[in-house]
Amino acid sequence: ATGLAAVLHASLVFFYAIKLIGAAYLFYLAFQLWRAKPNEHEAIAPKAQRSLFALARQEFWVAAGNPKAILIFTAFLPQFVDIAEPATPQFFTLGMVFLGLEWVAIAAYAGMGSHLRKWFLAPRRQQVFNRICAWLLGVCGLSLLVARRSAAN
Repeated sequence: ATGLAAVLHASLVFFYAIKLIGAAYLFYLAFQLWRAKPNEHEAIAPKAQRSLFALARQEFWVAAGNPKAILIFTAFLPQFVDIAEPATPQFFTLGMVFLGLEWVAIAAYAGMGSHLRKWFLAPRRQQVFNRICAWLLGVCGLSLLVARRSAAN
């Protein structure tokens, strides 16, 4: 992200090229989502139950691939570390608090997902949701097209 920001800051041509490519991609996703057919197979054949270990392993790999944790540990948490004290115990405590909060968030997402999965079994609800999301992606694409570089650039 830092390298891309430097390129966009330095080159007006790259800024507009990336802006247009990004908007085109958002429009493509919106179009595909608008045309998507509801998934009726899920109501007929529910997925097999997975073990708790398999789910935990999947969540680990999703979290490991998410840059949010890296950003939190490199940009956000250091401002709460007292440089006069040993850093390791402070980062350990902050990390445990982060993991606890992350666990609560994951549990909330899982609970909401469980209820929403039942709600989305109706094909009409899936289609309405897809259309709303497609519209939002289209609005984001339009917003990207009208976005201008800041005056500081």
